[in-house]
Amino acid sequence: MKSYWKIGDLANLTGLTVRTLRFYDQIGLFSPSEHTESGHRLYNESDLSRLHQILSLKELGLSLEEIKSVLSGRQISPLEIVNLQINRIKEQIKLQQKLLEQLEHVSKLMQGKAQLTVEDFTSLLQAMKMSFEKLVIERQTIWERNLDLLGDFLAEETMPKPKEENQ
Repeated sequence: MKSYWKIGDLANLTGLTVRTLRFYDQIGLFSPSEHTESGHRLYNESDLSRLHQILSLKELGLSLEEIKSVLSGRQISPLEIVNLQINRIKEQIKLQQKLLEQLEHVSKLMQGKAQLTVEDFTSLLQAMKMSFEKLVIERQTIWERNLDLLGDFLAEETMPKPKEENQ
């Protein structure tokens, strides 16, 4: 197995862009362990583990600042992150399984030319709504956090800087 990766290799391996990896380095979230003599970033296996933690926490909806805080405080171990991902996926599977069961039930009724009841449709709609709402709420939370960060950034950029006094 390769022991070091350059930034382009890491980008190809992970599906992230070089720009994203540079940004993570710039904000102090994810920096390479080594540099070549010419200054190129070199990442090792422990860097890959940290990147997995970052991406896992990001997938769970944490902002980059929250992720940085979590990782610097060592509040969550890599095993805990993996377990959080497992639990999240299991929850998604349950919602999808319930929706699948409702769709199969309605399909069987339609194939048998049976009359669908209001309860059949409402059960199906509720399963669809639960699945959809969960996704919408997760995305909305992430967008709200990102908009808050953007607002904070823009507020800092537009604030007039104090003029230096001439002496």
